[in-house]
Amino acid sequence: MDPPPEQVNYICGDCGMENTLKPGDVIQCRECGYRILYKKRTRRIVQYEAR
Repeated sequence: MDPPPEQVNYICGDCGMENTLKPGDVIQCRECGYRILYKKRTRRIVQYEAR
C-alpha cells in the first residue's frame, strides 16, 4: 500500500499567506490567487559530503 501524498507548506509571494499544497494541486495562493509561491525553509539540518 502506498503512503499518503506528502503535503508541503509554501508562502505566497504577494500576500504572505501560508498555503499547504499536495502533489497535483494548482500552484496558486488560495487567498489572493497569486501564482508565485516560495517553499518554507526546513529546520532539519542538511549536510552534504564533499568529495
